[in-house]
Amino acid sequence: MLALISKEKIIDSLRDLPEETTIEEAMERLYLLAKIEKGITQADKGQCISHEEERVFHLRGGDII
Repeated sequence: MLALISKEKIIDSLRDLPEETTIEEAMERLYLLAKIEKGITQADKGQCISHEEERVFHLRGGDII
């Protein structure tokens, strides 16, 4: 699922980059923004687990609870 991001958020994110920057740095910034927006959307939909559930998951060696 692709994260929908407003054009204003994209522009603001790119404005924060240094005046001299690379395409790769801009792409990394936009990729990070997309990942954050996706995470927020998933959390809003309840598609997340608690810290305790994650801790137990890893203590069990990654076995599904």
